[in-house]
Amino acid sequence: MNPTAIQPTAFSSDDDWLVSMPKADLHVHLVGSAAPATVAALAARHPDSGVPADAGELAAFYRFRDFPHFLDVYKLVSDLVRSPEDVVTLVAGMAEDMARQGTVYAEVTVTPVSHISAGINPGELAQALDVGAAAARACGVELAWVYDISALVERDGAHRTLDAALHHPPAALTGFGVGGAETVGRASFRDEFAAARAAGLHSAPHAGESVGPGEVWAAIDELGAERIGHGIAAAADPRLLDRLREDGITLEVCPSSNVATGVVPSLAAHPLPRLLAAGVPVVLGSDDPPMFGTSLLEEYRRVRDHLGLTENQLRALARASFEASFAPTALRQRLLGSAAPCAQPPAPA
Repeated sequence: MNPTAIQPTAFSSDDDWLVSMPKADLHVHLVGSAAPATVAALAARHPDSGVPADAGELAAFYRFRDFPHFLDVYKLVSDLVRSPEDVVTLVAGMAEDMARQGTVYAEVTVTPVSHISAGINPGELAQALDVGAAAARACGVELAWVYDISALVERDGAHRTLDAALHHPPAALTGFGVGGAETVGRASFRDEFAAARAAGLHSAPHAGESVGPGEVWAAIDELGAERIGHGIAAAADPRLLDRLREDGITLEVCPSSNVATGVVPSLAAHPLPRLLAAGVPVVLGSDDPPMFGTSLLEEYRRVRDHLGLTENQLRALARASFEASFAPTALRQRLLGSAAPCAQPPAPA
């Protein structure tokens, strides 16, 4: 199934509270958040990329046959980001989108090796993220970063990701993760996660998205996961559900993403209600929103209209998004205020 197969829910003024309700997005990727117009503009600069330079053609480009095809497309889009200015453009555009939805805080996943391979050195990447975070703050959105290892790259990529995190971090780097194909077992990254955790970074790996619950267990036992990206395979393992509930390990659940990549056949079949019924801590995430024809606001609307979640459950999910964040307590409380109008992003230094 592709993202265009899920139609946006009808939105009325009676639902204005969904917009005004402060929310945090704890599962969103920087490259995957790029609006179609931004992607098309970058593709026009790099005609050799294989990515359409017409925003209108991107909907078809983002129809994914399966999860591996999604990873292939994601890499093509990621390869468009070749300068610090491109990074600032992505961050500023993402923050403007978030502000319109009432998203006041986000922990954004960045894959540094992708940008380093494109010619942006780790220090330049960190500086660009800092500049972008300042632009986001002017929109009323606070951003933090999670550096993640891409399981698609060579083994050395894990070491380079750790080096960037430890020696060239942006100011608001808060977490360390791993994404990409789960055919590369999460346990193989235990040494990098141990070093990142020893340096004070939180553990937030992807696991249990496209394979069974074994990788969720590995994320917990081998990587010390405090939160898990996706983790929906846990629904098939009652003992794992108990472990997640008892240890308070939050799953970052992204329903539209799972449908768009074919991991789940439909929204109606999504295991989110089972996870909630089991008492597992859950937050909603947008993942790669334009690629999946969604947004964080749309995820709240879809779980309401397709999965029957009540207003109280939606409000509880929004509260949980702050409680499960890695933001300091004082910041968490401050972010419950209203977002400020956007300002033009400053130029990179």
